[in-house]
Amino acid sequence: MIITHHGKEFFKLQTGDMVLALNPISKDSKFKTNGFGANIALVSINHDDYNGADLVEYAGKVPFVIKGPGEYEISDIMFQGWATKGYDDKINSIYYFEFDGMKILYLGAMYQSEISIEARQAIGDVDVLFVPIGGKSVLGAEAAHKLAVTFGPKVIIPMDFGTDQEKDALKDFLKESGSEKVAPIDKLTIKYKDISSKEQEIIVIE
Repeated sequence: MIITHHGKEFFKLQTGDMVLALNPISKDSKFKTNGFGANIALVSINHDDYNGADLVEYAGKVPFVIKGPGEYEISDIMFQGWATKGYDDKINSIYYFEFDGMKILYLGAMYQSEISIEARQAIGDVDVLFVPIGGKSVLGAEAAHKLAVTFGPKVIIPMDFGTDQEKDALKDFLKESGSEKVAPIDKLTIKYKDISSKEQEIIVIE
């Protein structure tokens, strides 16, 4: 699996010809980025910074869009989503799915760290966790780290720590996790065997 970051909480996950887009930035957002073609787009919250599924249409191909709680099976991938609280009383969905042999938990634009008992019981092992850390419209660094470690992930990828969030969000998050020396990378290429023995390793993707 190859993971690249395209701003805010917008990530591209790819293995072979299968491409997932997570919280693509809308064309109406003040944040501008380049789109790409995706087979499936996950949208966690109805906000211009996160709901731009149209940005990942390509050559007439429209991605299957998942937005909201529920169970979805697309291209032999099972997605589970549960509602959490987003900023300004919006509903934010968290998603759990397996991709390229790795179990992924994507927390989207969570603003409060409460997660339902139903979700807790359904979420099993987590290999890769995406967690927002910005501190203004999403979880702050301390709350994000406390929540992240409860899932026992092998890899933690922080997100949404840009100029519109708290100034030192990333620095504070790395300090909370004792990972101050972590250097950002351009992209992450991983297989399960690469992370099977890891425990809560922080990886920052620019």
